[in-house]
Amino acid sequence: MKLATLKKGGRDGTLVVVNRALTYCRPVPAIARTLQAALDDWEAVEPQLRQVYEALNSGALPDPQPFDPAACHSPLPRAYQWADGSAYVNHVELVRRARGAELPPEFWTDPLMYQGGSDSFVGPRDPVVAVSEDWGIDFEAEVAVITGDVPMAATPAQCAGKIRLLMLVNDVSLRNLIPAELAKGFGFFQSKPASAFSPVAVTPDELGDAWRDGKVHLPLNVELNGKPFGRPNAGVDMTFSFAQLIAHVAKTRELEAGSIIGSGTVSNKQGGLHGSSIEHGGVGYCCLAEVRMYETIESGKPQTPFMRFGDRVRIEMTDAAGASIFGAIDQQVTPLAR
Repeated sequence: MKLATLKKGGRDGTLVVVNRALTYCRPVPAIARTLQAALDDWEAVEPQLRQVYEALNSGALPDPQPFDPAACHSPLPRAYQWADGSAYVNHVELVRRARGAELPPEFWTDPLMYQGGSDSFVGPRDPVVAVSEDWGIDFEAEVAVITGDVPMAATPAQCAGKIRLLMLVNDVSLRNLIPAELAKGFGFFQSKPASAFSPVAVTPDELGDAWRDGKVHLPLNVELNGKPFGRPNAGVDMTFSFAQLIAHVAKTRELEAGSIIGSGTVSNKQGGLHGSSIEHGGVGYCCLAEVRMYETIESGKPQTPFMRFGDRVRIEMTDAAGASIFGAIDQQVTPLAR
């Protein structure tokens, strides 16, 4: 099943069911006005939403509404929780190697996690707004899940059954603000502006065999200014599954329905800079920081610039037949209007 939120009907938008081909949709106010309302009563609401989905796919619903990703907000325009992990330890290892630091062994057994701002997300076609290019504007292409209610101390096996929906994420980072924040010993804040999520959130069964072991075994395609930049497989080199990430968050607290847990930047192990870029036959990258890390390791300093005003990033995942699963995140960097 595929669900989206249109930018109308108030701050939390209007829930719509979207057909598999992402061409038509149907508002469902009689079932649930918002996605959060649906998640709050998922056991009762999900079968009703699925009936609409099946009717949309079969053509049984009269006068379906054309689906326009540009009219979408993020599936949850705001959420009770947005916690982003770093499940791809290869990415973390590169960050540390670039600054000459060793990777602590516990990073392979205990995932990193930060709590992001969830009071305001932006739509998948909304701009990335920044005050200054000097802040080091970067995209981070990721996968995320939305949970149901998760009890404190839930096991990974229990957490696996609490995954309701999956999405893609552009978790924007302002790289040049990060060092000073981390030096305070209290984590990210100003360096993490609002994230954007894919137009559509999907139930795990939509991924078929690509969803197994709590991971999405498909390439995540990233374009920068219209050119291929990355296509690493999200199921490869993912050290911690989504079930493990959720269990990590739930160790000391309950998670409420509508909590979002991110995978962190998707990253595959590769043979250095010249063997990893798409133009040289590699799978490329899901953020600019990673190619800059390779450049620093191999040549002593980064050469690839961070994003500038006017630059555009596109993030999308397709199935084996080449059809878009979640729709595309497509954002241009723009200066804050003063």
